Amino acid sequence: MPAPGAVDSLRAVGLRWYLGVGRAVLGHPALWPTALGQLWRLRRSDWWQRPPFLPLPGAGYLRFRMVTAYGESTRSPDPADVVRYLEWCRRWPGAD
Repeated sequence: MPAPGAVDSLRAVGLRWYLGVGRAVLGHPALWPTALGQLWRLRRSDWWQRPPFLPLPGAGYLRFRMVTAYGESTRSPDPADVVRYLEWCRRWPGAD
């Protein structure tokens, strides 16, 4: 049985959300390296020790970001917002 909260990262926004973001980013090949870099930077430090064994951000971090971006922790961002965020990251000086 997984540790409590082990799959919270996936549940925080939902598998459908991750798939929607994946589809949105696939449409922007120039953002692929940035997306992979951001996913790696934001991953839980113990991602390989708990299911789902993917380098995803922690649920607490996702809730914090939703509150700071949208004012509520239960909102999932629109995939277009994630694309805009990745474009901003790509333009950031020294990001690559």
